[in-house]
Amino acid sequence: MQAGVVAAPRAAALERLNAVLRRFRGRGWAIIPVGSIVGVIFLIRYTPNSANWLTWLALIAVPLLAAVALGWAARGSAPWLAALAAGLFVLVWRAPHSLVGEAAGSLLCGLSCVTLGVLLAAVTPSAWLKAGIVAMSAADVWLVATDLLQHPNATLVAAAPGVAGLPQLQSESFGTVSMGYGDLFVAALLGAIYAHDRRLQWSAAAITLVLAAVFDLLFFVVDELPATVPVAVAMCLIQVGLTSGRIGPARARRLG
Repeated sequence: MQAGVVAAPRAAALERLNAVLRRFRGRGWAIIPVGSIVGVIFLIRYTPNSANWLTWLALIAVPLLAAVALGWAARGSAPWLAALAAGLFVLVWRAPHSLVGEAAGSLLCGLSCVTLGVLLAAVTPSAWLKAGIVAMSAADVWLVATDLLQHPNATLVAAAPGVAGLPQLQSESFGTVSMGYGDLFVAALLGAIYAHDRRLQWSAAAITLVLAAVFDLLFFVVDELPATVPVAVAMCLIQVGLTSGRIGPARARRLG
């Protein structure tokens, strides 16, 4: 799922947003990645009822953002595909505890992150956004290592909208596996950074896939992992390739 989200952001959408949102560009936006994880965890830690509000936010925003991705922001998107978001929502609503429903919910979350990633990449200089990804991953490792993440995360995953039967879209679950929304958001940021070079974007997705698969072997000895780490490491490996000259200079110029 993370690798697919890395491969999804569309360069044309990013270019259009760059032109429209040029006046809003600034390095301050780079704080959003780390703020999205640290802020949410401490908000829930000290005000547990906020988890219920976050479920409502996710319930409303995730399908809408996923429709934007299908209709415009993702590779292969087309306006008529936006309607598929409604179909995915119905699946997760009517069969929330089945693998089909959980897969639909995960797709909605992933697609919504693609839209958010494209939006943030359009207003944040790439160097600062890369720093934001590293900071987000470092914060994730710190929160997991110090046991600060586990209880608030469990509270958020368990929270549900006040109306019975409505789906929970604030995190992704598939069978016995659960992933936080931020783990897909960071993947979307990586994909948006490299969206201007398709081969580089696909390389980042492939490296993410391999690293995530190897990283998940740690589940044999631990129950929870900071899933932002494979994405951050994949980005660092890509940057090493750019710096060492293994990627052609024309491609490096386009990426800035």
